[in-house]
Amino acid sequence: MVGKKKPLVVITRKLPDPVETRMRELFDARLNVEDRPMTQPELVAAVKEADVLVPTVTDQIDAALIAQAGDNLKLIANFGNGVDKIDVAAAAKKGITVTNTPNVLTEDTADMTMALMLAVPRRLAEGATVLTGDKKWAGWSPTWMLGRRIWGKRLGIVGMGRIGTAVARRAKAFGLSIHYHNRHRVLPAVEDGLEATYWESLDQMLARMDIISVNCPSTPATFHLLSARRLALLQPTAYVVNTARGDIIDEEALVKLIQDGKIAGAGLDVYEHEPALNGKLLKLAARNKVVLLPHMGSATLEGRIDMGEKVIINIRAFVDGHRPPDRVLPLRT
Repeated sequence: MVGKKKPLVVITRKLPDPVETRMRELFDARLNVEDRPMTQPELVAAVKEADVLVPTVTDQIDAALIAQAGDNLKLIANFGNGVDKIDVAAAAKKGITVTNTPNVLTEDTADMTMALMLAVPRRLAEGATVLTGDKKWAGWSPTWMLGRRIWGKRLGIVGMGRIGTAVARRAKAFGLSIHYHNRHRVLPAVEDGLEATYWESLDQMLARMDIISVNCPSTPATFHLLSARRLALLQPTAYVVNTARGDIIDEEALVKLIQDGKIAGAGLDVYEHEPALNGKLLKLAARNKVVLLPHMGSATLEGRIDMGEKVIINIRAFVDGHRPPDRVLPLRT
């Protein structure tokens, strides 16, 4: 890039220091020092002048915003794997390439999924508050704080992609029986290694599982995939874990079924209208019926740096006239 004008790269949120430093070395990088989500006017100003926009999950890059982009904006290099907040089709029509950061958050997200899978049946969050609460712990008792064993239970994975497969590997080591529903059946070698059972019918799988783990991407086809009707198929002893996207589950229906004792509980790291939280969910958390985390499934320093390196590689490839390795194409309709 010697002798060339550095592209103006606008970064919408604060990134780890090593990533921001490298961005400044390579590009005319405009950082978000305050680390707050950009307002709509600020996003409009950014797309009008930037050569490259680096948004995150907190930014809504819809068709209306893309329509206001200046002629210089040719790349949206998303800092994240999911592109559900970016109108990829609208970007393509305007000649703007979109990239993401796949394959770097798989293990971190799978770790958090497994943590929630343990936390809910074994009442870990509830137990952790005992020692820090107002009341003094009375000591061990044979019938106190009884949870449910996960060894030998059936786990139903909704979405057997990279993360779903990583979850299955962990769960198998914990003695869970692996079941899954996916658009396409996984390779026989993977299925055999996991001793996994494939269900073409999501409804049939849901009705037979002890734990459901949601690991599919958010797309128009997966919006409320776990609808009120499907959630009602679950056994009253079943638990739901979601570390994917909140809108895959009908949150109101999930809340009602837990309130009515028709589902045992849930572990959630994502929410349908985040950062706004359903007040009924908070009440269920206070009653120890659900474990709620603030969208931290992929929050490791190593993961964030890996994401930043992916973004940099995509920008450099694009600026040098090459196809970025992580280009995202519009879904076919």
